[in-house]
Amino acid sequence: MPLAMRDQSTDTMDELRALNARFIHNFVTSDVASHDAILHRDFINIWPTGQRFDRATYLKYWATAFDPKIIPYWDVRDELITVAGNVALVRSTNKYTRYRDGNAVTGMTMYTDTYLFENGAWKCIQAQLTAVAPEYYPPDSSIVSVYIEGKLQPRTN
Repeated sequence: MPLAMRDQSTDTMDELRALNARFIHNFVTSDVASHDAILHRDFINIWPTGQRFDRATYLKYWATAFDPKIIPYWDVRDELITVAGNVALVRSTNKYTRYRDGNAVTGMTMYTDTYLFENGAWKCIQAQLTAVAPEYYPPDSSIVSVYIEGKLQPRTN
């Protein structure tokens, strides 16, 4: 079936939701090999500061970025996926609690992961992060998944 006919299908949306879940799970579990497999060869990462990381630098960072002792709480919420032809925008917000200088700090970061459909597969070509001001925090009712101390929690609803 041509991509234009399947780009808004339930199967495509389910596949992109699963990729989003895998992206986050790879981060929380430091699974570099699984993460590398979903990245496009020309991948770039853009931080809220505007700093850019190429694929190799990003994957090196990815290997040690999540420490459940420093980040005991992590959730995914407010998931929004848009498909236009062979491009998909996967957007969500992460709420986190992390320890800085012995103090627990809670915040949220919104991300947009841009996927390109090539050779029969979706590959993430860009991941961009944006800090979220407290007045724009999405509600708890939009939570998709929760990790506590690095472990995915069972869904309660």
